[in-house]
Amino acid sequence: MDEHVLRSLIKWPSVPDCFGWLALDRRGQWRMRDEFAQQNKLPGQVITHRTLNEFISRNYACDSLGRYFFQNGPQRVFITLDATPWVARITLSESGLELITQCNNPIEAARALSDEKGNIYIVGKVNQLIYRQENKDSFTKEDCQTVALLHDHDLDHFSQLAKLHEEACSFGGSWEWQGKQLSLGPIHSEELAARFQFIARPSN
Repeated sequence: MDEHVLRSLIKWPSVPDCFGWLALDRRGQWRMRDEFAQQNKLPGQVITHRTLNEFISRNYACDSLGRYFFQNGPQRVFITLDATPWVARITLSESGLELITQCNNPIEAARALSDEKGNIYIVGKVNQLIYRQENKDSFTKEDCQTVALLHDHDLDHFSQLAKLHEEACSFGGSWEWQGKQLSLGPIHSEELAARFQFIARPSN
């Protein structure tokens, strides 16, 4: 987290939280949702400003209730999640293929899941900012087991890595990743939030 953000929390500790104005879509894009977008249940405007995107990503955190937020100076802006707290891309680095989140965090993949719509979710560890409510204004970086929706542009690539067989309303099997065979199991999309302990639509 940015140092000036932490300083602002100390200077202005009682700024009200903000809900509904910022969303993470299924392609890992941050979206600004004004009152019109919220009232009409619209996705909102994609934020294209590179510096702002990077600022949000550096100050993206989760509290002990499973609510994800952007710490915008002294104000906590809670995120509406279209799918999961993380969106993963398969990228090529000098050491081989990697899974990277929308915040450029590497994912240490353990397994994958497929839902009733054919979406693929990567389950693994991400080093992320955690806010502990019992220690006021205390943020720590922790390796957390979490889930990331695989970007739809990478589904074809994933299918090349996978050995599939049909499950009820989904797919199962395995996939090869960094020299290992990892499992691919079924899940229903409505089970994700409860199983991985996140709140997709925080409210005050």
